[in-house]
Amino acid sequence: MKSYKTIDLIVDDGVLTIWLNRPEVHNAFDETMLHELISCFEKLDPQTVCIILRGRGKSFCAGVDLNWMKAVSQNSYEQNYTESLLLSKCFLAIYNCAKPTLAVVHGVALGGANGLLSACDLAYCTDDATFSLSEVKIGIVPACISPYVIKRVGEYGAKELMLTGRRICGKEAERFRLVNKSVPAERLDEALTDLISLLRTSGPKAMSQCKTLIHEVANKLTLMEAYEYTARVIAEIRASDEGQEGMNAFLEKRKPNWVK
Repeated sequence: MKSYKTIDLIVDDGVLTIWLNRPEVHNAFDETMLHELISCFEKLDPQTVCIILRGRGKSFCAGVDLNWMKAVSQNSYEQNYTESLLLSKCFLAIYNCAKPTLAVVHGVALGGANGLLSACDLAYCTDDATFSLSEVKIGIVPACISPYVIKRVGEYGAKELMLTGRRICGKEAERFRLVNKSVPAERLDEALTDLISLLRTSGPKAMSQCKTLIHEVANKLTLMEAYEYTARVIAEIRASDEGQEGMNAFLEKRKPNWVK
């Protein structure tokens, strides 16, 4: 397995855990980490069941590395634009990942860290985790993360979080729907185990196809375009090997062949 400078990869029975590994700066991301994350999410083993994104040490991620941000701020507009595109590319790589993705948040998730977790399909956190879209406090805006945060919390939830920059805890993040579930820290591993067990019972190809379906319907198609597209998708999948196996297993009251 390829080695990286700012992240660690662990594979356990098809579950790929990507650990942000700059604990000395609360896993704040810099140019190197963004490139490495893009590489991980774009080049996956087909046998991967799901990807979990976590942070080493005391926190999930403190957002942009301040030293990197300071250096970038001294650059020309074109250089700033190029660096910003890298950030956008990282979030898009996570969002477009063919496999189910899960962010697991503890400690803090500040600024751009909320782009990492919002771009994932699911996000779990500990009750004592702290979130903040704090960019306005230093006179900037949460631009590159905004498409993903707004998808999660909606327009008016985003306005409250982005305009105030206030800090919220795990349970409040759950109420905003910034995360799917907030649990006591001692129950986090149990919650993850339960979720992964559920994913293992779903058809691997069906999960990827489901992600594509949601992406098309949510981002590209009008209602009338979806009318034809969705009918074609289900007709094709019903005829596929995995679709046939799943339906036969259901009718025969047995487990499908992807369930161990």
